[in-house]
Amino acid sequence: MSDVLVLSYHAVSDGWPSPLAVTPQALRAQVAGLLARGYVPTTATAAVHAPPAARAFAVTFDDAYRSVLTAGLPVLRGLGVPATVFVPTDFPGAERPLSWPGIDHWLGGAHEHELSPLSWEELRTLAASGWEIGSHTCSHPRLTRLGDAELHAELARSRELCAQQAGAPCDSLAYPYGDHDRRVVEAARAVGYAAAFTVPARLRADDPLRRPRVGVYRDESALSFRAKCSPAVRRLRRAPGTRPALAAMRRLRRRGAQPAAQEPDRAAVS
Repeated sequence: MSDVLVLSYHAVSDGWPSPLAVTPQALRAQVAGLLARGYVPTTATAAVHAPPAARAFAVTFDDAYRSVLTAGLPVLRGLGVPATVFVPTDFPGAERPLSWPGIDHWLGGAHEHELSPLSWEELRTLAASGWEIGSHTCSHPRLTRLGDAELHAELARSRELCAQQAGAPCDSLAYPYGDHDRRVVEAARAVGYAAAFTVPARLRADDPLRRPRVGVYRDESALSFRAKCSPAVRRLRRAPGTRPALAAMRRLRRRGAQPAAQEPDRAAVS
């Protein structure tokens, strides 16, 4: 049976207590564990349309934090694993920190530097290392709240800029906040995306433009990570009536892990 897993990360940091920032040690242990269980690494679009093996996985990073390069790339390169980074294209080269509802409470504090975005030159470094550069729109809005013209602009301009700057087609999109509906999906299809990703509570994978990912956070225990990545749990999360399973996953996440800090970051997922 085919078993293709797509993971959703954000930042990689030892010192940032945001739920969005996994430590390098946790990232290494999580990815090495999948490799040890026979999963073959690939990029996001390939995971949807051309997985390299029956058991395959893709590591993705939303938002394009600079720590993905400085702390994430060394870990993944050492394991021989490529990744996909989804870029909100208003920020590379703008010389300002990432900022939108859910992460903007970090501005002006001791951890503001963690909001530094990757530059286009740094993103090209990742592309040269075999990474996929995907779109995360231009400004990271809630797409379902936009009018048709704004929606098209966010999807089309970001795709064009990613392709231009990375020197390769931009075929993938991650919906900011996971926010999408039928209109948004059809707009993404019309613009030309081949795959688009979210982080839903219920995992349904019928449409390549509604592809679910498994979200991974700082408070993830090893037990919780292994459980939520298991084929059995993912099959359960595709079924109706998944609320008890999701509650159990939340309990597992905190077993053996530190409590999550700065809970507003949960609103910034994806």
